[in-house]
Amino acid sequence: MEAEAVKSNLVLILDYGSQYTHLITRRIRSLSVFSLCISGTSSIQSIADLNPSVIILSGGPHSVHAPVAPSFPDEFIEYVQSNGVYVLGICYGLHLLVQKLGGEVRVGEKQEYGRMEIDVLKGGSGLFDKGVDDRQVVWMSHGDEAVRLPDGFEVVARSQQGAVAAVENPARRFYGLQYHPEVTHSPKGMETLRYFLFDVCGITAGWKMEDVLEEEVKVIRGMLGPENHVICALSGGVDSTVAATLVHKAIGDRLHCVFVDNGLLRYKERERVMETFEKDLHLPVTCVDATEQFLSKLKGVVDPERKRKIIGKEFICIFDAFAQDLEQKLGNRPAYLVQGTLYPDVIESCPPPGSGRTHSHTIKSHHNVGGLPKDMKLKLIEPLKLLFKDEVRELGRILNVPVGFLKRHPFPGPGLAVRVLGDVTEGNALDILREVDEIFIQSIKNAGIYDSIWQAFAVFLPIRSVGVQGDQRTHSHVVALRAVTSQDGMTADWFNFDHKFLDDVARKICNSVRGVNRVVQDITSKPPSTIEWE
Repeated sequence: MEAEAVKSNLVLILDYGSQYTHLITRRIRSLSVFSLCISGTSSIQSIADLNPSVIILSGGPHSVHAPVAPSFPDEFIEYVQSNGVYVLGICYGLHLLVQKLGGEVRVGEKQEYGRMEIDVLKGGSGLFDKGVDDRQVVWMSHGDEAVRLPDGFEVVARSQQGAVAAVENPARRFYGLQYHPEVTHSPKGMETLRYFLFDVCGITAGWKMEDVLEEEVKVIRGMLGPENHVICALSGGVDSTVAATLVHKAIGDRLHCVFVDNGLLRYKERERVMETFEKDLHLPVTCVDATEQFLSKLKGVVDPERKRKIIGKEFICIFDAFAQDLEQKLGNRPAYLVQGTLYPDVIESCPPPGSGRTHSHTIKSHHNVGGLPKDMKLKLIEPLKLLFKDEVRELGRILNVPVGFLKRHPFPGPGLAVRVLGDVTEGNALDILREVDEIFIQSIKNAGIYDSIWQAFAVFLPIRSVGVQGDQRTHSHVVALRAVTSQDGMTADWFNFDHKFLDDVARKICNSVRGVNRVVQDITSKPPSTIEWE
């Protein structure tokens, strides 16, 4: 499908702060339909510029009765009606539609949270196919409910408690779901979204990674022109490597990659990564050893956000110096920096500059987004910033990045600084963590379960515990093991290891790593926690 055709099939999500908003985007893309997410309070011009065929109003933590309740712009209803845009409100989005169109929303007599059953009253409608099950299990999360619908609307599903679960006004192209079809706890949710998009809205599936590759190459070439040189910050991870390979395809030897050893890398990471770059990827890479520069600035720092900011600033200082060196060699100073920023990075670091996002909290500053100084001299090229991790891996496959490299678990931009809780320079915390992490990861690989895990790593805890080793009392360090499963890194569940595996790993760590006498496992999902500890 041509790029213009893909854009004409755009499904735009207006975000009102739901923890599931990113999942709507992801689920729609899994149907080979391009979707984007922007702030629910974006201007009508911002919405019109994107020319969406369908707009989905997300859920959110607010009540439409709250004084600061977010809403779409005043001209929204007129815009979608005059342009033939289909609108689907989910949870808070449904309440917003009902209220703005003249209906009534009240605090529900019986609030509904978690798995609930609904009765489909009308199959073959805009939301439910004719053959759909009359009763479905869905995921509810609401305190308010629609008690009086606007003129022309019809209830097509109700909860077991009698609350409105789905409404529609096909003549005006307005639809609403009280539950969340995007989560796996609504087993028929994807069927509902698929039917709505393809059969009702007439969306055509055709968005694919080959289109993304072609479009990004054009964008990069258009942005840079024939003379500009570019620096790429390679971390050794999947994201930056795919970004570098993509830009290299676009501009060839005008790309100059730099790999920075900041003293916060994993066990033998520098040697392993440089070998891959040279032997398998054939990318032009300069390695800079900046261990002392980073660790001296991090000495005594315990706040994780400060760590991220310091690390982001030091990286930019190195890239600026690298650009200066290249200018002397080439007579042309690189003005651009390539980064492997992904869509979840942008979401979790919101509100990033220019995003307009105001209704979800900043979870943490990502090295690729919020961790960069405002006065940096280099302009950013982020060819992956609208993609999720699995989409980046698919793009890497098309670009012939080795499969083994694409399957590597994610590694945070700040490195081990966010896996040593507290001061990373204190004692030999980094060395201990490297050894523990290497044992853990190699054990996972040896057990043949590496590819079943989204991300696995060890964490150095800022506590000591009493133990007995060699018939002697010890007062040594505690380390934690973390492994999760996920589709996109935005939500995750902890990986359920076999008990014997955990026993073997814990014994190996305590017997092999001097200074560790206790191993614990993190069995927290995301949410409520994040995947990384800091």
